Amino acid sequence: MTILALDAPAPRDLARFALATCATLLVIMVALRLVGNDYAYFAGYVVLQYVVLAIGWNVLGGYAGYVNFGAAAFFAAGAYTTVALRKALGLDLISCIIAGGLVSGLLGLATGYLTLRLRGVYFSIATLSLAVVLQTLIVNWPYVGGSRGAYMVKPRTIAPFASYGEYLFLLMLLIAVFAIVVARSIERSRLGLGLAAIRDDERAAEAAGVPTLRLKLVATTISGALMGMAGAPLPYYTSYLNPESAFALGYTVNAMAMPLIGGTQSWIGPVIGAVLLGTLQQAVTVTISSSINLLIVGFVLVGFVTMAPNGILGLLKTAKRRGGA
Repeated sequence: MTILALDAPAPRDLARFALATCATLLVIMVALRLVGNDYAYFAGYVVLQYVVLAIGWNVLGGYAGYVNFGAAAFFAAGAYTTVALRKALGLDLISCIIAGGLVSGLLGLATGYLTLRLRGVYFSIATLSLAVVLQTLIVNWPYVGGSRGAYMVKPRTIAPFASYGEYLFLLMLLIAVFAIVVARSIERSRLGLGLAAIRDDERAAEAAGVPTLRLKLVATTISGALMGMAGAPLPYYTSYLNPESAFALGYTVNAMAMPLIGGTQSWIGPVIGAVLLGTLQQAVTVTISSSINLLIVGFVLVGFVTMAPNGILGLLKTAKRRGGA
């Protein structure tokens, strides 16, 4: 049980991280205010959404080494939780984000309990099947729109923000900060050490007394919750949600590619990959066409897998070692 406890970070280290985070948030908000274009908020929202999605995937796929092909299922679960709760109870967006995280976290726990005894490709196929099953259920659930989709009426503005786009951006920015803090805490904890042991050699970890199944259940729950929180604001962002868009292949591909490009063994790797690849996709969407986004992801991913299998962080570590030699 002690392996689940998080080590408390040093107060000075925590203070520096909090100060740097606040300064970064302030710079981003001031820069976007100076731009004065509402599209900048929506583009920034998408990039931050991918930051949260990539971090969520990496908790299980990077730290524990279990490749999850069902990221879109957890993302869509968060989105449709918002649709259902908004229609049933009229909850505000912040409450829906929290609820979306809880629902997707429970979905992750249930999925982990049913599938984590599987390993390798069998686990990956099981998570892919989860996305197919969940999409079929949503398509046949008229209450949330079924195959027709559901419309979400959002206010044009919300005080004290200049626009609703700015409000959505700020919410996703806060979710991204929360996801970074969670991932950073896991990496520096006994939980992170246990997941790393599972990634390196699960049988050896079990023989050494590591409660592997329990740790994997914790990882699937946290991973699902973060991906659900990333998807919860989606109905407000798009104003219309249907199963094809919520379960789009792009979410799964990006959730996997971004950590692999940035580096999977540190919390900052998914952030680097998501910012670089997400920004590139937004630039291509504006200048060329959004239809080639996945093509770009594919080329970039193949290039990194071939030339830098450990991602950008791996390249930096290699360059540092050579420089110190």
